[in-house]
Amino acid sequence: MDDLLVDDLAERRFWIGAVVPKRHARRAVTRSLLKRQIYAAAERHRHQLAPGLWIVRLRSPFDRARFPSATSPALRLSVRSELDALLADAAAPGDRSARMRRG
Repeated sequence: MDDLLVDDLAERRFWIGAVVPKRHARRAVTRSLLKRQIYAAAERHRHQLAPGLWIVRLRSPFDRARFPSATSPALRLSVRSELDALLADAAAPGDRSARMRRG
């Protein structure tokens, strides 16, 4: 296969990566839930996002006192709303460099 054809194909594809460090989510069940939430949110916003490689990384821990269980509805709702806002912002047209500096 021609390298140019492979590069062209890669530019039209959509990949999502999820990084949930152990230091921010100690239990494997919590990390798995967060990754599933990331993949589901990416699917919901796939039609709005440009093709390419998208990586979502958990930058800070969540409050275990507020979310004691990985299956808590409060955690699911909080993660879903934050991911939806993040991906909607990423899909919005405009100055991406300004948005990246805010985050």
